[in-house]
Amino acid sequence: MIPVARPDIGQEEIAAVTEVLQSGMLAAGRRVVELEERWASYIGTRHAIAMSNGTTALMSVFAGLGLGPGDEIITVGHTFNATVSSILFTGATPVFVDIEPDTWLIDADQIEGAISSRTRAICPVHLFGLPADLDSIMAIAVRHGLAVVEDACQAHGAWYGDRRAGSFGHGVFSLYGTKNMTTGEGGLITTDDDRLADWIRMYRNQGMRERYHHEILGYNFRLTDLAAAIGLVQLDKLDRNTDRRRSLAARYDAAFADLPVRTPVIPSGRTHVFHQYTVEVETDRDGVAADLAAAGIATAVYYPVPVHRQPYVLERGLGGGVLPVTDQAAERTLSLPMFPGLSDADQTTVIAAVRDAVERRASAARAPHPIREGASIR
Repeated sequence: MIPVARPDIGQEEIAAVTEVLQSGMLAAGRRVVELEERWASYIGTRHAIAMSNGTTALMSVFAGLGLGPGDEIITVGHTFNATVSSILFTGATPVFVDIEPDTWLIDADQIEGAISSRTRAICPVHLFGLPADLDSIMAIAVRHGLAVVEDACQAHGAWYGDRRAGSFGHGVFSLYGTKNMTTGEGGLITTDDDRLADWIRMYRNQGMRERYHHEILGYNFRLTDLAAAIGLVQLDKLDRNTDRRRSLAARYDAAFADLPVRTPVIPSGRTHVFHQYTVEVETDRDGVAADLAAAGIATAVYYPVPVHRQPYVLERGLGGGVLPVTDQAAERTLSLPMFPGLSDADQTTVIAAVRDAVERRASAARAPHPIREGASIR
């Protein structure tokens, strides 16, 4: 089976972890500090804060902004659950707006209509590796005095103009096993806000600056040196692996240009780092996925049930709104194998199977029904 994703782990990561194990310093130490310093430099922010995972990173940013009951954060339903559960963690309320039909990112034209006297922040999601419309979002935020929390968990190294995603508002990145850069589990926060960075560093460390002196209520959301050692090697590989992802995506684009599928759209001035290569299948998405599985090719649907339709959100009376583009994306999108180690030969196999499955399903949909074609039936 050709997988939909596979981490790029080699001897360099193994050696880095072995060195930490032999040092005896397994918890937060100098590797964590080095990873933070290098990531802040890479993204272009004053601070980077390493966290135990992307979810705790999001939770900590929202908590550090002082969000709570009665506050609202505008975001999307077409995202991974953590975007929304992290808002609810603080007691604040997610307010859902629809996405653009071509990029599947937050529709900036709908944001101002969702702003109320209780709105405190906007949380755009840079889905699949493509930054949202940050010029428009930041302009809206400035006009209304709102914070911007960039869910950049899938957008490591992506550019918007001459700046990296995660450098406009407060950025959050996931280091989960299948991300473009991984530590197995982990996260990174980027910000230029000195106060927020200082607060989060205490918050992730049981509320301590000094050992056993707990200034605030905090938790253990720290990253280990073992994980950071992997992350440092992964950062060394990131740009190279991003180039490979873009090369694979370009080949997919060319191969599918004549098919009834929509390939990823990249607006001018942005770069896509292709955490996922996702297409919109016009006819029988699930049938195409089944055909590919039968051919030994894994695919994935991100996401089959939008967050605004998840049971725990509906139970709170927060979801179920009319978001037609979001619903259509859930019904039609399909992600294909995309990882730096995908060989040219395996990609050729994927392309051939996709073409066969899409053309067969589209042809079946176009075929006239036998009853309609024949004489009337009495």
